[in-house]
Amino acid sequence: MKETIMKKNAFTMLELVFAIVVIGILAALAIPRLDRDLRQGAKDNIISAIRHTQGLALVDNKTNPTVSNWQRAFWQIRFSNPTTPNNEWVYSVGSNMDYATSLDKDESAIDPVNGKYMYSGDASPADSDESPAIFLTKKYGINTVTFNDCSGSSGSTARHIAFDNLGRPHRGVFGGENNYRTLVTNKDCIITFTFIDSDITDLNITITRQTGHVSGN
Repeated sequence: MKETIMKKNAFTMLELVFAIVVIGILAALAIPRLDRDLRQGAKDNIISAIRHTQGLALVDNKTNPTVSNWQRAFWQIRFSNPTTPNNEWVYSVGSNMDYATSLDKDESAIDPVNGKYMYSGDASPADSDESPAIFLTKKYGINTVTFNDCSGSSGSTARHIAFDNLGRPHRGVFGGENNYRTLVTNKDCIITFTFIDSDITDLNITITRQTGHVSGN
């Protein structure tokens, strides 16, 4: 009589240990990659937003010598961390067409990727018409945004950089006069972004003085 040999479809203890070791190695390799991807995603997003702001400025000349504070209308990118709900960082892109000191949603740019407003009055992405790209803390875990002395301030937390029709960077345009004294000429504008995860290296975005060239490292 032939004996029927039963095959067991179970792992041996050695195989289980080996599988756990391999999974651990893959996880150790994947975590730094995830950090790099998060940082690279933030870099690509922010540089793209700044260049989009410049592009809008290049085709929309806001120069108007008949208005004393016409520089307020320069296209700008503004970073802020509203107190509502959790001091999370966002950015807005727009032009103060009414020459006011506040940027309204109807004055903001449209994200060319999704057709939504590049604007938020708070850090809550509850409005379906606001681009998800602008929520820097929620999307990338950005903890702080720091300008060197090239920033214009529109409040205790907001920071902005504006551009003229030649793509040149301007600072403090809300206090500008009927001239070009706000043009950034002394030193490059460097914006530093830190992350909640301290293992991720700080991100520095540089806007070159006078020319407005944008780069990141």
